Amino acid sequence: MSDQRRWVDRLLRIAESVEDGVDLVRHEIRDRLGGKRSLRVVAYRSYGTPRRVRVVGRVLRDEAVAPSVEGASSWRNLVDTYRRFETDEVPGARVAVDVGGVRVEASADREGYFERDIDLPNPVAPGVHEARVTLLEPRGDAPVTTIARVHIPAATARFGIVSDIDDTVIRTDATDIVRMIRAVLLGNAHTRLPFPGVAELYRALRAGPGGACDNPLFYVSSSPWNLYDVLDELFALRDIPPGPVLLRDWGFDAEGGGLPTRHAGHKRAAIARIFETFPALPFILVGDSGQEDPEIYASLMRDHPRRVLAAYIRDVHPEASRRDAITRLATELAAEGGTLVLTPDTAAAALHARQHGWTD
Repeated sequence: MSDQRRWVDRLLRIAESVEDGVDLVRHEIRDRLGGKRSLRVVAYRSYGTPRRVRVVGRVLRDEAVAPSVEGASSWRNLVDTYRRFETDEVPGARVAVDVGGVRVEASADREGYFERDIDLPNPVAPGVHEARVTLLEPRGDAPVTTIARVHIPAATARFGIVSDIDDTVIRTDATDIVRMIRAVLLGNAHTRLPFPGVAELYRALRAGPGGACDNPLFYVSSSPWNLYDVLDELFALRDIPPGPVLLRDWGFDAEGGGLPTRHAGHKRAAIARIFETFPALPFILVGDSGQEDPEIYASLMRDHPRRVLAAYIRDVHPEASRRDAITRLATELAAEGGTLVLTPDTAAAALHARQHGWTD
């Protein structure tokens, strides 16, 4: 290990300890002042197979942010954004998960997150299943439960779709830091708009040729879990097909390698796990040119031959040199039997999918 890496690791461990200390002091002050906040369990959409499902969530001690209101002021949105990120997590919390006729327990990590893969003795039917999550420890004044929705692909599925979110589904302007911060901090589910045609394309891909495939759709993004409720609400408002949403923790993690887990590492690992869970399904990948999607998808194509039908990359980067680099990458992949398409808009991707028989 290099001296530079040792110093980085040392600083991360210090930062992690400071974060834990601040959380502890904040909890003690709040409790002594009689300011205890309600316990709640947040469950995220996840996925599984008829015999094995995954439940993911977080235990927090705060009040949930109310659904957004159309026409809300920038100040109101900023306050709501602050509340989403000023989380009061409950490390070490224990939950019980009831699904498919079985009950298992899971423990939260230091940031309050829990995840559990659950083997089912009796296979369940495809569809969206509800797992009941109950908080066991700590105990609140009243029982704390919530529902986790687990998506199990249909037997009729011909392929799966994995999509990025920022600058792929919704305009975020990640290449312009000022505009991106304004959109995230001062906007809400009503102000953040999808690109034209996205909802229609994703509904067509989900339906597949003939309209009855019910292909599974997964959203994998490097956005923090703190924005999950905004994305879930936005998808419902804009009629974008729902599916498992896999975001990442933006907290300090010295053991995991930094603050936070790198964009490429998180996304590559999440998609590889989806591939492994559904070994019989090929996939269509959708991303954008703003960050590393082309390189991540190319890596997945090379690591998992014949698993990717095509990768669509929305051209959002302002520099011609970035387009040239992606075009060269696409040429390399074509020589290896892969398909990566740099598209100016959603319509171009929709046309390519229709020409290849993946949609009607």
